Amino acid sequence: MGADESILISGEAVIHPGDIDEAFIRSSGPGGQNVNKVATAVQLRFNAAAAEGLSERVRSRVLKLAGQRATKDGVIVIEAGRFRTQEQNRADARARLAELVARAAEPPPPPRKKTKPTKGSVERRLKSKAGRSTVKKLRGRVDSD
Repeated sequence: MGADESILISGEAVIHPGDIDEAFIRSSGPGGQNVNKVATAVQLRFNAAAAEGLSERVRSRVLKLAGQRATKDGVIVIEAGRFRTQEQNRADARARLAELVARAAEPPPPPRKKTKPTKGSVERRLKSKAGRSTVKKLRGRVDSD
């Protein structure tokens, strides 16, 4: 997965290199002076709202799945800083973006098939309802005839 080649996810989802903007920032966390001097973390911005490689269905789903990582303008921001080198963090960020778009490109699940309850389950439900009804009736006042 090179920096200047398209990432093919499916027939309706392709990530073009022009839709991705990468900036290198300083990593957080422990690491001594290396953390303070070297900008190894990657902040990847993917403009999903304007990406031509995404169908409308995938575009809406990827923005929904991104949640907090998506801005109001439809830009998905992914920060990767697990590794000590820029290249590893860049590859990690691109892999995470590809995985997010792949999940959004999955076909929707088939519709649920309606089934009728079995005769025995209907009878059991009605019998338990009748039992609860009699228990509640017995909780009432006792009439002294």
